[in-house]
Amino acid sequence: MPSTSIRKFEYDPDSRVLSVWFVASGRRYEFLDVPPGTFTAFKSAFAKRRLF
Repeated sequence: MPSTSIRKFEYDPDSRVLSVWFVASGRRYEFLDVPPGTFTAFKSAFAKRRLF
């Protein structure tokens, strides 16, 4: 998952929350009600920043 913008990400399928940590700020942002299909697309995207 090399990315120049996104340090790491986690997804909780039960709550449908996607957490994304950004490289520049180090901050974590939570995105609510993310469908599993959207997370799958995000996870497999070559350019995560572009999909994001």
